[in-house]
Amino acid sequence: MSASAKPIVCILANRALLNNAPAQAIKRQYITPLVEVADAAPLILPSIGKGFSLKSIASKIDGLLLTGSPTHIDPANYGGKRAFEEDLLDADRDATSLPLLRDAMELDIPTLAICRGFQELNVACGGTLHQAVHKLPGKLDHRAPEGAGVAEQYEIQRHNIRTQPGGLFEKLKLPQKFMTNSLHHQGVDRLGKGLFVEGICEDGLIEAVSVPGKRFFLGVQWHPEGDFRRNPVSKMIFEAFSAALRGK
Repeated sequence: MSASAKPIVCILANRALLNNAPAQAIKRQYITPLVEVADAAPLILPSIGKGFSLKSIASKIDGLLLTGSPTHIDPANYGGKRAFEEDLLDADRDATSLPLLRDAMELDIPTLAICRGFQELNVACGGTLHQAVHKLPGKLDHRAPEGAGVAEQYEIQRHNIRTQPGGLFEKLKLPQKFMTNSLHHQGVDRLGKGLFVEGICEDGLIEAVSVPGKRFFLGVQWHPEGDFRRNPVSKMIFEAFSAALRGK
């Protein structure tokens, strides 16, 4: 990549409806920090299901971003059973994201995985998920704050994260404790093989992981794209992603 070229970041899309027709889409909020902070060129990658390999386009991209979504990972992907029929699923995203993450790890492509993406990273590494964190004894309610507007729910700081020594967060000089937003009701149960725990919520729930030995491979349960203008930690994450995209 030349000094003047912008790094290309693939953003994995989700199923959606456009004029009542099936579509693939992402929220603009994921694009904004890539442009404003990372100075990257976003490229939307549809969740096309089985048969796609990241290796087929790896030479043309510099990074990967996995977003959050209203849908959840089918528990069958981690040997579980669906506990709540009302939970929305997206089989095409599952079939795209899990192999995509494994390819990205093998190829050492800088990757930032957010919310559902964070959970996908754990499952891709053989981990499992709690399907309703708020029903677990001693856990906080991590769901979106009631009564908050769409934009406001990403800005409200809900709980503390405590960073763990010896990992990427320490290398990036993130604070040992910081506040984050929270908009999820599933969470990590059994940690995936080879993942390093970067951050833990005050209730003990794992909220951030990395893949040791990679240039930048980070998963976070919260939404740094939703508050990067007011939360220094969120901005630092995108700045670090930007540096990794440029081989720094």
